[in-house]
Amino acid sequence: MPARTRPLRADAARNRDKLLAAGTQVFAERGLDAPLEEVARRAGVSIGTLYNHFPTRQAFLVAILPGHLEPLERITAAALADPDPWTGFVAYLDGLFALQAADRALNDAVARQFRQVGDVHESCPRGLEDATRIIERARRSGRLRADFEVDDLVVMIWAMSQVIRESADTAPDAWRRCLSFFLHGLDAGPGAAAHNDTAPGRPAAP
Repeated sequence: MPARTRPLRADAARNRDKLLAAGTQVFAERGLDAPLEEVARRAGVSIGTLYNHFPTRQAFLVAILPGHLEPLERITAAALADPDPWTGFVAYLDGLFALQAADRALNDAVARQFRQVGDVHESCPRGLEDATRIIERARRSGRLRADFEVDDLVVMIWAMSQVIRESADTAPDAWRRCLSFFLHGLDAGPGAAAHNDTAPGRPAAP
């Protein structure tokens, strides 16, 4: 039988919880490269206490990042439950990118993880399985172009993460305009070519 992990003392458990809460906040505000000293300061503990609980930055991130992804599970479930597959697909993308725009830690994680399509297939099998179902529903409905695959979605997410990162401080809603162009090109429904060509952020022509 493997040895059981000794439970943390009450004060140590409180410190760990404070570090996780502070880390979630700091990384969301400043990204995955935020100084750990700032995390410790905001948690009200020493940097030594942080390293006692999390010996490396990677160990700290592994403990924190799953919580950043929980809202995406709800967005995915809603997209799959939407009776209109195209609406569900659009809502999935809008929800995902809105999360990334609001959370620099999540956006950094996406940018780093999605550089290689193969890596994503290995590390996010459930996420890609759900995304594939969302795509297939939209394709079968006739609204999403038939040649759009999950690997195209991976590239799209990576590209959007760069837009979000570069425009976060100067034009935080720029990603919405970019998404509108993507969706315009992906819409294969009747009358798609006649859609209003005015994207968010640009006034209609007189």
